[in-house]
Amino acid sequence: MNTSEIIDVMSKPWKPIKLAYCDYIALAIGKALKTDALSNYNSLIKNVGSTAWDLHPEEGYMLSTTKTIEVEDTQGKMYRVTVEEIND
Repeated sequence: MNTSEIIDVMSKPWKPIKLAYCDYIALAIGKALKTDALSNYNSLIKNVGSTAWDLHPEEGYMLSTTKTIEVEDTQGKMYRVTVEEIND
């Protein structure tokens, strides 16, 4: 990029970036599920996995802010809880 291209880009109005809180929301959900599984004798939740990031399979860079948590019930059935941005 040459100097005039940089000046052109810098002179355009910038829109503020809206932050995504998928990490925080997934952490809160995972923590609540784990608390239920460990402290509630009648819980239907057997196991709660760690939060997985949406990463490139080979390079490892972040593809999106989407986070997933795998949950197992007491009957051995698996569930996937997904937290993702809704872009409007």
